[in-house]
Amino acid sequence: MKLYRFSPIKSKKGLFLAIKHLHFEAHKLCKQAFGEYYPNAGNIGVFCHYNHEFALLKKIREELTESTNNPDLKYFKLYKPIIIPQQGDVPETVYTHLYIRKPDPYRHHVGDVDFYLDAKAYQKLKQSLLAGTEMKGARVFERPDLDMIELYDPDIDVLTYVSTKMMTEKVRVKLPETTKL
Repeated sequence: MKLYRFSPIKSKKGLFLAIKHLHFEAHKLCKQAFGEYYPNAGNIGVFCHYNHEFALLKKIREELTESTNNPDLKYFKLYKPIIIPQQGDVPETVYTHLYIRKPDPYRHHVGDVDFYLDAKAYQKLKQSLLAGTEMKGARVFERPDLDMIELYDPDIDVLTYVSTKMMTEKVRVKLPETTKL
């Protein structure tokens, strides 16, 4: 049995197959939890599972994204956004920032995608979850440095996060040491 669906990713084509998978599975999680699709923040992260995979994907990322001198950058701005056309009821989505995550033995997931709500709607949703409202596969993310709601399903190898637009932009830069980057 192969534990990781796409890893090790060995080419740009393999990376884009993983991104397409992340896109559709993240939307599935959002609809499953909330009955609708939330706006996409433009962030997409691919999780590596092997050191050689990480080295290759970093090189591919360098070809696809703007260079920077900021050592704290986590998500890199794509030269050309990745546009995934509408399919069925899943809306067309434009990804503007790419993250390649170092191997983490505790993450079997392919990666993650961020959605957002306006601040008032987000706080209402978060308070509802904290008050005990059950939403399939939705929980307040328990990290003091990130104000997000995590969407998950044991049968889906993707994670999805919902927050405010400001938080989804803030996570593009590395946060404290609790963030394993």
